[in-house]
Amino acid sequence: MDSAILKFHGAAGSVTGSCFLLNAGGAEILIDCGMFQGSKTEKELNYRPFPFDPGKIDAVLLTHAHIDHSGLLPKLAKDGFSGPIYTTPASVDLCAIMLQDSGHIQESEVLQLNRRNRRRSREAVEPIYTADEARSIMPQFVAVPYGEWRETTGQLKFRFWDAGHLLGSASIEIEAKDADGPVRLLFSGDVGSKHKLFESNPEAPSGVDYLICETTYGDREREDYALKERRISLQKLVAQSNQSNGVLLIPSFAVERTQEVLTDLIALMDAGMLPRCPVIIDSPLASKATDTFKKHVGSMEHGADFLRALNAPNVRFTETAEQSKALDLLKGFHIIIAASGMCEAGRIRHRLKNWLWRPECTVLFVGFQAAGTLGRILQDGAEVVRIQGEEIRVGARIATLDAYSGHADASELDDWVMERGPIRKAIFLVHGEAGVRSAMSNRLAKLLPVEIFTPRLDDAYELKGESARLLTSDIPARLQPQEIGHQDWHNDYQNFVLNLADRLKDAADRKSRAVILRRLERALEDETN
Repeated sequence: MDSAILKFHGAAGSVTGSCFLLNAGGAEILIDCGMFQGSKTEKELNYRPFPFDPGKIDAVLLTHAHIDHSGLLPKLAKDGFSGPIYTTPASVDLCAIMLQDSGHIQESEVLQLNRRNRRRSREAVEPIYTADEARSIMPQFVAVPYGEWRETTGQLKFRFWDAGHLLGSASIEIEAKDADGPVRLLFSGDVGSKHKLFESNPEAPSGVDYLICETTYGDREREDYALKERRISLQKLVAQSNQSNGVLLIPSFAVERTQEVLTDLIALMDAGMLPRCPVIIDSPLASKATDTFKKHVGSMEHGADFLRALNAPNVRFTETAEQSKALDLLKGFHIIIAASGMCEAGRIRHRLKNWLWRPECTVLFVGFQAAGTLGRILQDGAEVVRIQGEEIRVGARIATLDAYSGHADASELDDWVMERGPIRKAIFLVHGEAGVRSAMSNRLAKLLPVEIFTPRLDDAYELKGESARLLTSDIPARLQPQEIGHQDWHNDYQNFVLNLADRLKDAADRKSRAVILRRLERALEDETN
C-alpha cells in the first residue's frame, strides 16, 4: 500500500477556494470543493478544469455550506463526479438553498455579460453551472451527525466535530491505513470564535498525526467582544449613522451573519437602546436561510432571541426584484442588510450604487473582506469605485465591526491548535493570506516541536515517516503565490481609469486634456515598439 498523498488545490495563500485532495487507504477523496473569490485572476480559476479527474473521486467530505467551501460541488458533478457528499444534516439543508442561489447568480451575471459581449462583438460565455445543475446534485448528499464514525471506499473512515463556525459546520477527523500503518488527520474547516451568538464553542479531537488548520484571522486580535459588549458597539455605530433620510447599509453574508446582526438590532430596540426604525433584509437567500435556521432553532444558542427578532413589527424581507428596487424610495432613517458580504454580487451592489455617493449613508462591514473584492477596496479607503460600469465617488462613511466574525482570532486559533496536542508529525496552515500564515507559523514554531508547512496552490505532500515531504511536479501551479490573495491587474486597471478621469477633469482646459492624452498615447507606442 502506498503512502498517503495530500494535495492543496485551494485555500493555499488565500481565504477562498477550499479544496484538498487526499489519496489514502485505497480511496481518493476531496475535503471541500469551494469557489474562488477575490480578484478576477483568482475567480477565473472557477472556470478552468479541475487539476484532477472528477470521475476518479470516490467521495467528498464537506466541512460546511459556505460557498468558498462548497461552491464548486455542482461543477464537480457536472464534470464527472458521481459519488457521495458527506456533511452534517444542517449543512445539507443550507447547501440545498445556497448552491441553487449560487447557480442563479451565475446565470444572471452571465446574461448581463453576454449582452455587453454582443455589443463588443465578443464570444458568449456560459455560467460555471446553473441553478438546475445545482439542484440536481442534492441526491448525492449524505447527512452524518457529529461524532459518528463512517467509512468511505477503501480503508478510510471519518467523523465530524462541531467547529462552532456556522450552523452545521464541522472539523473532520480522518483515519486511514497506508504503508506506514494507520494515519490520523484533522481538517479544521473554519474554526468559530468563542463569542458566536448561535454556535457552541468548537470541539475537536487531540493526538492527531497531521493537522490542517485555517488561519483567516491568524495575525490579529479582535477586541474581546462578549455579547453585551458587541451589542454596545453596534448600538454606538447605529446611533452615529442615524441621520434624517439616511441609511445604514450592512453588506452581510446571507447565512448566519444576517441572522446574528438582525437578532442584535432588535434586542437593542426592544431594550430601548436604539429607536425603532425599519430593518429590511434585502436578500432572497437570507430569507430562505432564515427558514432553515428556524428548522434547527432547537440546536441554536439564543434561539429564542432569534425567533423574537423575526416577529418584530419593524422587520421585513424583500423577495421580488420590484420590492428591492422600491427600497430606493424609502424616506426616513432605515437599516438595510443585503448580500453579498464582500459586495461582489447580489443586491448590495444596487444599494451601494444608489447610496455610496451620499454623506447621509453609512456602510458597515461585519465580516472578512478578501483582497481584490469591492468590500476590501472600500474598507481600504478608496475615494472612487466602479459598480456595474459606473464611476461612483465615495461620500458615505465606511465603518467596520469585526465582532461578528465567524472565525477565531489569533489567540483563539493558537489555543485551539494547542488543545489538539500532541500533534505527532506536522501542521499545514491554509485558508489565510501570505502574511497571516507567516505570522501564525512563527508563533506556533515557538510552541510546538513539529514541522509547520504553508503550502502553495496545487502543492502535493507525501505523508510518510516522521513528517511530510513536498513532492516535485512537472505540471506548473495554476497560479503563482504573488497572484493569490492580492489585488490584480484588473484592480490596477480600474484604478488607472479612475485616476485618468480625475486628471482629465481637473485639467485647466481642452488643450491641457489633449496634452495628457497625447502623452498617454506616446507611452503606449513606446511600450509596443
